[in-house]
This record gives sequence, structure tokens and C-alpha cells, in this order.
Amino acid sequence: MVEDRWKKLDVWKLGDELAYNVYLVSKGFPKEERYGLTSQVRRSALSIPTNIVEGYSRRGDKELANFINISLGSLAETKYLLHFANRLGYVLDDSYSNLVEGYGKLGQRLWAFYQKILNHKC
Repeated sequence: MVEDRWKKLDVWKLGDELAYNVYLVSKGFPKEERYGLTSQVRRSALSIPTNIVEGYSRRGDKELANFINISLGSLAETKYLLHFANRLGYVLDDSYSNLVEGYGKLGQRLWAFYQKILNHKC
């Protein structure tokens, strides 16, 4: 069996861990948000590592860059949704601060990875 190469990517590991943490935090959202904010923030958070996996599993830098670009968009969406959930009191300030810090690091690493791909140094 061929090992999944994407599991070695630090950017994927960080995205995976943050998506996991979003799932844990969103468990405490009100039941009426199940099909609203809960679903949306989970989908956007999970979209980041999922698109890294899909892009890295494709052939060619152009396709990989496209999927990393999608991950960057999902990152922005996730950050906004967490901000909104924090404003509503669904995410406590400590948890929110930790997630914001983690997504800040992920954003820097994801952007650097994207730039490497565009410059064909990957």
C-alpha cells in the first residue's frame, strides 16, 4: 500500500488539528444552530485540510495551487465564522484566542506553501 504523502505535510497537520478543535468547540453550540452556524463552521474548517489532501494527491503544480487557493478561502471563511460565533457567545474568549492564533499560523504556512507552488519550488 502506498503511504499517503500528504500526512507528512506540516501545513496539513496544523489544518487537521484545527479542524478537529473546531468540531470540539462547536459541540457546545445551541441545538438551533445545528443546520446553520455549526454546520457552516465545521464544513469550512474541514475544507482546509481536505483541499490540501486533494490538491497534493493530484498531479501538477497548477492543480495543487488551485486547491491550496481554495484552502486559503476556506481559512478566511472559518476565521470569520469563529469571530461571529464568539460575538454570539458560542465560543468562549480563551478558546477563540487559541483558535485565532492557530489559524494565524496556518494562514502564514499555507500562504508560504502556495507561493512555493507558484514559483515551482515545491
